[in-house]
Amino acid sequence: MSPTAAPNSPTQSPKVSKLEGIKDRSNQLREPLASELLLDTNHFTEEAIQILKFHGSYQQDNRDNRVKGQEKDYQMMLRTRSPGGIIPPELYRALDKISDDYGNGTLRATTRQGFQLHGILKKDLKTVMSTIVRNMGSTLGACGDLNRNVMAPPAPYANRPEYQYAWEYANNIADLLTPQTGAYYEIWLDGEKVISGEENPEVVAARQQQNDRTLFSDGEEPIYGKHYMPRKFKCSVTVPGDNSVDLFSQDLSLVVVVDDQNQLLGFNVYAGGGLGRTHNKEETFARAADPIGFVEQQDVYQAVKAIVAVQRDYGDRHNRRQARLKYLINDWGVEKFRTAVEAYFGKAFHPLKPLPEFKYEDFLGWHEQGDGKLFLGISVENGRVKDDGDFRLKSALQLINERYSLPIRVTPHQNILLYDIDPTNKADLQTILQNHGVQPVEALDTLVRYSMACPALPTCGLAITESERAIPGILERIRTLLTKVGLKDEHFVIRMTGCPNGCARPYLAELGFVGQSPESYQIWLGADPHQTRLAEIYADRVHINDLENMLEPLLIFFKRDRQSSESFGDFCHRVGMEKLRQFSAEYRAGLVSKSNRARHRIGVHDALYARLKTASSEQGLSMSEIVAKALEAYLA
Repeated sequence: MSPTAAPNSPTQSPKVSKLEGIKDRSNQLREPLASELLLDTNHFTEEAIQILKFHGSYQQDNRDNRVKGQEKDYQMMLRTRSPGGIIPPELYRALDKISDDYGNGTLRATTRQGFQLHGILKKDLKTVMSTIVRNMGSTLGACGDLNRNVMAPPAPYANRPEYQYAWEYANNIADLLTPQTGAYYEIWLDGEKVISGEENPEVVAARQQQNDRTLFSDGEEPIYGKHYMPRKFKCSVTVPGDNSVDLFSQDLSLVVVVDDQNQLLGFNVYAGGGLGRTHNKEETFARAADPIGFVEQQDVYQAVKAIVAVQRDYGDRHNRRQARLKYLINDWGVEKFRTAVEAYFGKAFHPLKPLPEFKYEDFLGWHEQGDGKLFLGISVENGRVKDDGDFRLKSALQLINERYSLPIRVTPHQNILLYDIDPTNKADLQTILQNHGVQPVEALDTLVRYSMACPALPTCGLAITESERAIPGILERIRTLLTKVGLKDEHFVIRMTGCPNGCARPYLAELGFVGQSPESYQIWLGADPHQTRLAEIYADRVHINDLENMLEPLLIFFKRDRQSSESFGDFCHRVGMEKLRQFSAEYRAGLVSKSNRARHRIGVHDALYARLKTASSEQGLSMSEIVAKALEAYLA
């Protein structure tokens, strides 16, 4: 099968966003960052801030410390580039020490399998960056308009080749799409390029191999060119059935396909996922990735380059709200997108290989690695590694690192896996964790186990309202409500963000809270427990004080009408948002008894029913509410 012709070649838009000019003037990510780093100021200008992102850091200010008329409390957040979440013990030691010496005393595991450091001052930024690089780490490409940290399943199975392939190719694709500019080492290490590991020769060759228009022949960036990507680009590599990476939320996901002898055949390719959106902007939306096709092992790097190049060349560089790959595929359709990629690729995709259903796994607790050693998944609430009262996870990990020097994998669910554990050390590790107030997985509330929240206030500049600081109390209230309505052992996936950008992936949660105004959230319902289906908007601007009033009718309805073993998300999806809203309105109006039975039913003729339905739509009230008001007025 031969590839068909590509769409018309891209043309330069007469008008591009302000950031495109900043990238053009940056001399491949050097200026004005390098010059401003030498100035005795406590913050960067807007242009330097945008270039700083490509180096893995955001400038923030602590809103808790804002005082009218005084300068903002400027600080930097740094994010590691850690493909597959792998953190060597020496890197963890360095990050832990940096957090104490230069940061706010905490580390934060991210939903993209890296660590974030908060509270770094501008004057310490170069010291911190160079320390990370010299300890086998990097921040290059963790932020900015390029490929972000490549995700992979965190479970370190030594006896399952498909997992080995996923980690190998996640790392190789991260290398393939790493910026080649010398700016990073020039700025943070005075030009000294510290090599922590040699690149795979196949990756080096793939970066240099021209297929139609995939590469630029001049300049430092063969794949990205002078202007990099229109927006951030996110990738994952996983194995059949394992959706620990939320593969449908990615711009590009590869699924390992092996033969009966566990030899790698190639990859199923999915593209066009993305969750960022803007309130009241209907042209922005969350979107699940589409299947594109199967690519053989020897062609995977060229296929990845082709997909990146199509987005690079055709993605919207005028309106950044429309600049992600999901909008290009949504506008074009999958067939036109596939045609364009095949033209760049020089080959056609094969049909998808059959796969089992995807399931979500968090890998918490103790597991056999498959080579005689163990790994341990530790729940980290909202990813925050800290010492707080009796809970002293940060000190526990320090002690474990000193005693056993274990490698770490950060999970896509903001948790931590310790691995390569000798079974003779299991009891000691359990004692250390217990003495530091770290609960075993068996003692966790399942609502906490399957929840996530973004940092939001006080440091994130995009946050509209609270998230990380609010969710512990919210989960307690939901657990109390579940017990009240007779569902005390029930749990579901809950995710919260302080704004609609979706960093904690709330649009793939059974119950999602999305910050909409101070102390108020947009409520999303109906994703499935394994994050293979998007949720839908249920309600706008629900004040957090109205949580129980909003949620109780839904739980009553769920308890009454759920099918056997049906999850809360599947129930909400099956019933639909309109029926959920109608039941809730009737419940609050007293038309549904607390015993979950409708009190009475009456009939109306068809013509009256049609008029009632029209009035319901026009007035934004349920038909039952209108009937109840009319009857009360009549009887009065």
